[in-house]
Amino acid sequence: MTTLTQLPADYVQNPHEVHDMLRAEGPVQEVHLPRGLKVWLVTRYEEAKIALTDPRISKDVQAGGHVFELHSPPDGPRRPPASTFSENMLNMDPPNHTRLRKFVTKAFTARRIELMRPRVEEIAAELIAKMNDGDEIDLLEAFAFPLPITVICELLGIPIDNRDEFRGWSNTLLSYGTPEQIAEASGKMAQFLIGHVDRVANEAPDDTFFSALVHADESGDRLSHAELVSMAFLLLVAGHETTVNLIGNAVLALLRNPDQLQILKDRPELIPASTEEFLRLEGPVNIATFRYTAEPVELGGVTIPAEELVMVSLIAANRDPEKYENPDQLDVTRSAQGHVAFGHGIHFCLGAPLARLEFDVALTQLLARFPNLQLAAEPETLVWRDSTLIRGLHTLPVRLA
Repeated sequence: MTTLTQLPADYVQNPHEVHDMLRAEGPVQEVHLPRGLKVWLVTRYEEAKIALTDPRISKDVQAGGHVFELHSPPDGPRRPPASTFSENMLNMDPPNHTRLRKFVTKAFTARRIELMRPRVEEIAAELIAKMNDGDEIDLLEAFAFPLPITVICELLGIPIDNRDEFRGWSNTLLSYGTPEQIAEASGKMAQFLIGHVDRVANEAPDDTFFSALVHADESGDRLSHAELVSMAFLLLVAGHETTVNLIGNAVLALLRNPDQLQILKDRPELIPASTEEFLRLEGPVNIATFRYTAEPVELGGVTIPAEELVMVSLIAANRDPEKYENPDQLDVTRSAQGHVAFGHGIHFCLGAPLARLEFDVALTQLLARFPNLQLAAEPETLVWRDSTLIRGLHTLPVRLA
């Protein structure tokens, strides 16, 4: 029998201590999130992998959106089950999920993504060229954000001039905003993406990724207008949020562990493999997106009734001491394969190869140009974003050297 736990108001500032406490009590615990939503939180590695793949734990927002409402407090978040962006892969089970994913899978193979390396290197070099020794900058604003947003905007054929607007809308939609703020951001994002889809649909097909997606025909099957808008939203938001926070979290971890930073400076060839350790230690996603039990499910020694929200903490699973020795320590030589930072099963992050490529390029160029990079603020003063989904900083002040 579990005891309902209220997560502390400052949970997002240090979730790891909370996860350790919950995991010690049991791998699956019934909790109230900071804003009152009641969920079953999974914090242990083995149970996380099960929950991420059990077909009885559904991601069908259209069929189960009422479950979110059922477990929200009267004055808590009341997001509607259906929205302009709901018809995307993250919100579906097979066969609908399978159908949508097949349209984009070919574009995101590791081989195809590797062909993008020269362009990613060019963008990173242009950003670093604007930085000077001795400067104090927000690394997220100057580097970690513009790199992936430029890449994904080029893939989608979206003018880069709109990137700051996208960042503001994305921050609001993925954080604890007021209903009015969420509605405003959602409306503006929807208006822009609807216009973009219409524009691409009315133009002759070209060799860009999004044009190919809009005009794709899979044995007579084509994406609907609503599906294209939802797909554009998912690719745009996930396509930059993952890498922004992976870069920021990794640089912070390195600057707090100078011995590990020195290893990568001495042996930069380790950076590609060390990506997995950074993803394991402080991945860009804390609690994975909406899931609910379509029927009673036994998990981790407890029976979760039907129509209950099940949330999997990816960063908790990745620090499970039964899976990884000394899980709270950064070890860039560790074999961290098997982590769940990108999820697991059919919803494994489609953009993982792109995020890995962008991170490899970013960290390699950053350490080569500024090997004596330093934090420009005390670590305890840094503020994490007010989100149980995204694990990332508001700013990362650094001194270039």
